Amino acid sequence: MNKQEIINIIKAKAADKIQYFENLIAETRASNNDTKSSMGDKYETGREMLQQEINNLQRQLNEVLNQQAVLQKITSDPSEKVQNGALVKTDKGLFYVAVSMGEIIFENQKIMTVSAESPLVKIMYNKKAGENFIVNTIYQTIENIW
Repeated sequence: MNKQEIINIIKAKAADKIQYFENLIAETRASNNDTKSSMGDKYETGREMLQQEINNLQRQLNEVLNQQAVLQKITSDPSEKVQNGALVKTDKGLFYVAVSMGEIIFENQKIMTVSAESPLVKIMYNKKAGENFIVNTIYQTIENIW
């Protein structure tokens, strides 16, 4: 498995999310400026709701920016144990330990991107190929680590 290509796919997904949130924040700010009215309290309530939406979007953007910073530190070096940057194959699926970006498709295979902070990774952290673990009563065996 070419881990560098997987990293590039995840980085592209993060960049797309950043662009999406930046555009949404800009559009919401623009609509906030368009809400000028002589309606008094209704006007202020509407502006406050838009500001809360902008704050929410900004938090989500900051989360993706933090994920992007984590991705910058990930290398494609091979791993012998489950750790940040490891591609882990269990009998239940493929997992890439870096940031939580959901599912990606690489070479016609589904790979779940998971954060090192996720419960799954915390349980299998530092384990090696051939070792077993249980998550939510599901028994899994690590078949390979890249």
